[in-house]
Amino acid sequence: MSGLRSTRSAANSRVTLLTTETKPDVKPDVDANGFTSLRRATRSTTRPEPEASSAKSTVDLSKYSYAEPARKRVKREVKEEDEPLVEVKDEPVSPARKRKEKAAYLPAREKAHPEPPKWREQYALIERMRAGIDAPVDTMGCERPRTMRDLDDKTLRFHILISLMLSSQTKDAVTSQAVMNLHESIVGGLTAATLATAPESTVADAINKVGFWRRKTEYIQAAARALVARPDGDVPQTIEELCQLKGVGPKMGFLALQAAWNINAGIGVDVHVHRITNRLKWHKPPTKTPEDTRVNLESWLPPELHRPINPLLVGFGQVICLPVGPRCDICLLGQQKLCPSRVTVNAANRKEIAYRFTADRDVKREIEETKPKVEIAYEEEEEEKLRPAVDEVDRVDKLEGEATVDAISVKIEP
Repeated sequence: MSGLRSTRSAANSRVTLLTTETKPDVKPDVDANGFTSLRRATRSTTRPEPEASSAKSTVDLSKYSYAEPARKRVKREVKEEDEPLVEVKDEPVSPARKRKEKAAYLPAREKAHPEPPKWREQYALIERMRAGIDAPVDTMGCERPRTMRDLDDKTLRFHILISLMLSSQTKDAVTSQAVMNLHESIVGGLTAATLATAPESTVADAINKVGFWRRKTEYIQAAARALVARPDGDVPQTIEELCQLKGVGPKMGFLALQAAWNINAGIGVDVHVHRITNRLKWHKPPTKTPEDTRVNLESWLPPELHRPINPLLVGFGQVICLPVGPRCDICLLGQQKLCPSRVTVNAANRKEIAYRFTADRDVKREIEETKPKVEIAYEEEEEEKLRPAVDEVDRVDKLEGEATVDAISVKIEP
């Protein structure tokens, strides 16, 4: 069977050559009238069968496999030398090193820290701001547990101690609720005896909202057992005995003495007091721990301020002098440029704070008014009230004197 094949001429590209080729396996297209189409088929309709003699080629991959190179072994000559034998003694294994126990509290400074300049003006402004704000410590602080109603003095002191032990790394509202939960969930109420024998699960469920509640569950029950073992079963009255309780540090000890026993043995320095006094540059160099802050403050701060400085600065730090993003826009220290750590604050993007203080009065004038001149003014005021009566007595005496002179002169004239 022949077919047509067209090719271009190599001599002239315009010339097309038609040739015929024989394709035995391709049948020409024949229409109904018997005419054969001369068009070349574009593709073959059948595929040539592979020859029977051709076999599938296989590739030997064994020659491409990886083989580690052979290593040459070198024989080394070992020279044996006579060495004296050393007797090995069986030494006991040293136990694990214990952490060095820190002192309960740092001793007082040998030399007092110098008084910071303008600290009285700063303290007076903070007092004015604290009087104009409502802080959580004012209503839910450790000194005022919500369970204080209808409690005897001994139980109240124990509630204050438990509140202080739960307050670390915890907000005042959460601490107050945890003490209330303990008082309501423990059979017989919250006392040293009932807490010492209460199931651990009951105590844990009551305080599981405070920070590190698992550890504090162990601490408060251990403290309760220690108090029960005391002869009086009451909260200790010395800082040394309080710091011996598990989980009680110097800050809690001094605050417990002040709130429970009304004993002013030192300053209770927490994170707020430590942060604010360093922001005010009251320590040179800056202190790194609350204990360093306490030692510095106790060396120069008047003793009558050792107790009120804690709630004063704690409330100030909870509302205005925040740890992150302090509200320097409403702080009187920043407005009067008495705070060296003040920053610019965009009040439009901050939460509104309710406060009742203004900066219309001069802080220097307030300090002068707090000095003993107030008593002098009071005496002058009383003197002004008594002055009319004194003047009247002087006038009467003068009239009597004049009358006496006239009478004598009349008698002498005749």
